Amino acid sequence: MNPVVRTVLQRLGLGLITLFIVSIIIFSAIAMLPGDFAKAMLGQSATPETVAAFQREIGIDRPPVERYFAWVGQIVQGDFGSSFASRTGYRRTVAEIIAPRLYNTMFLAVMTALIAVPLALGLGILAALYRNSWFDRVVNTVTLTTISFPEFFVAYMLAYLIISRDTFIGTEFAQSLPEWLAASINWVLNLVPKFPTLANISDQTPFWEHVWRAALPSITLTLVIVAHMMRMTRAAIINMLASPYIDMARLKGMSPMTIVLRHALPNAWAPIVTVIAFNLAYLIVGVVVVEVVFVYPGIGQLMVDAVKSRDVPVVQACALIFAATYILLNLTADIISIATNPRLLRPR
Repeated sequence: MNPVVRTVLQRLGLGLITLFIVSIIIFSAIAMLPGDFAKAMLGQSATPETVAAFQREIGIDRPPVERYFAWVGQIVQGDFGSSFASRTGYRRTVAEIIAPRLYNTMFLAVMTALIAVPLALGLGILAALYRNSWFDRVVNTVTLTTISFPEFFVAYMLAYLIISRDTFIGTEFAQSLPEWLAASINWVLNLVPKFPTLANISDQTPFWEHVWRAALPSITLTLVIVAHMMRMTRAAIINMLASPYIDMARLKGMSPMTIVLRHALPNAWAPIVTVIAFNLAYLIVGVVVVEVVFVYPGIGQLMVDAVKSRDVPVVQACALIFAATYILLNLTADIISIATNPRLLRPR
């Protein structure tokens, strides 16, 4: 068998084993959540008989092992089960609840990737070309600063910046400044587009309106992930620029940008694509905080709401989707790294 194919199959098998182990962890962790959904739904006045009957109806009276294998069996068949919030005669499937939210999260992730990946590659290439220049120092400082703050802080600061756009000039702080300085700050703030600070999105929202309302969450995620990709691109390009064949390209009179794009970047792609895949996986898994801050109706917000209401099937499905996406993207990065660097096929 071809070494590449064999290695890819091994990685796929490892990914499936990892997903199986993660499913056990997800089920066990959710099973240990405090509180009882049946009691929470029926209220304190419900009798023990009523609670027991409701528990039998939703299936949480069975042993955990039996419930786990029943859950996994349904998932293999493409059925995530029914929400605990369903009523008799009105069955709401988990897939029906998750589908529109998953679309919104994927929309936000793709939108962010289309901004962040080209931006990171461009900044990384320019920082490598102008290494140790003022541009390199400014880019590194700004990206390291943004990555040092947690997502919720960046999100709240961006929201505050948008709000200050219309309110700054009337604040006591602005009035305490010299008039020319307050006017200058207000002029700069008014250059900032007035993005919505709450993402009021529904199924009927037009595409470009969706883009506009998702702009602030997307910018937040971009600021958080762009530093990793930019710095890896810069480091990989600088490493390649020290190679002998790059010196030969310089002797042939090629321009620095041509050398980077045609010779350095293709050979530095393996570590760069790995970091890109890790950050794309983060876009799916790490959107929970950003979605909650901007009330963005994605799968992260849905998961938080389901945890509050003890809707176990929805929580399990959301967590498993996050885990499967993260494993799949990491597996993709691994495969691309192997395909672009045959030396990884024969590790020492």
